[in-house]
Amino acid sequence: MARGPRLDAPGSLHHVIVRGIERRAIFESTKDREDFLTRLGTVVIEGGASCFAWALIPNHAHILLRTGATPLANMMRRLLTGYAVVFNLRHQRAGHLFQNRYKSLVCEEDSYLLELVRYIHLNCVRARLVRDIGELDRYRWSGHSVLMGKQDRSWQAREEVLSYFGGREGIARGRYRQYVLDGIPLGRREDLTTGGGKGKGEELGRVTEGRGDSRILGSGDFVEKMLAGQEKVVKKRGLLKRKEIGVEALINLVGKRYGVTGEEMTGASQRRVVSTARSVFCYMAAKELGWMGRELSRLLNVTPAAIHYAVARGEKILTDNKEVEEGLNKDLIYLTTSP
Repeated sequence: MARGPRLDAPGSLHHVIVRGIERRAIFESTKDREDFLTRLGTVVIEGGASCFAWALIPNHAHILLRTGATPLANMMRRLLTGYAVVFNLRHQRAGHLFQNRYKSLVCEEDSYLLELVRYIHLNCVRARLVRDIGELDRYRWSGHSVLMGKQDRSWQAREEVLSYFGGREGIARGRYRQYVLDGIPLGRREDLTTGGGKGKGEELGRVTEGRGDSRILGSGDFVEKMLAGQEKVVKKRGLLKRKEIGVEALINLVGKRYGVTGEEMTGASQRRVVSTARSVFCYMAAKELGWMGRELSRLLNVTPAAIHYAVARGEKILTDNKEVEEGLNKDLIYLTTSP
């Protein structure tokens, strides 16, 4: 059966699994692992994303992240392509390093964020790379050691994860560690790696309903919401393929709708209407045209984090004002279909 297109939207939580081709090793040395993590940190920061957990196993890797303005596919393409090229040169090999298609699950954050943080970090125990929680606390190739304060990876969302366990870092760290320790007897959790949506919430004390989808981990309502959003995206992408839409055209389209100029959109104006138009532009550029966060940050001369917030704000603005959203959609359709 053909696999469906990847699901993504700014602010989506993804459990990404990258495997070596034919189960071969993708990490053979300390230099390999550090190179991968350096590249991961770069795409997370420049893409305006948040990385909550990661684990490097010799023949595969797990990553848990929330996307920002940059689509997941763009981030992973940059990460994996760059790493594979350097890995092949370093080890004097040729050919594919990874399986043709990495696996990614869109996850319902409220229900699964902490479950996935624990599951991903415990992969190192299940793979017998470490013997127990004490060794895991100090293990360099897992985000658990960052949460325990044993190493520093500034791009990992350490504070956000610990905030779920308390306001004081020392107390939160102890509670988090106990939470991970309690997860060891649970063993492998197929429900956290296979998706399916429907029925996957039973272990958390609820019964989910609705359609199932192997690309989604969440309740029936969450699955329905993601699929409805994907149908809308696919329809718009079909229109966009009819005619290439440049960023300048989108700036003018959004600016005209709000009565501001293109110069104001890309300038330093703090007028509320300009800020609103700029946020809507960021959302549409990221969602409809697939612009990466670092590209938008250079265009608008702001940080990737600012782009992340602008995209989220732009989505809320359009959600709250359907009339403007419908008007922009009509304008966009006109651009994509006019000769």
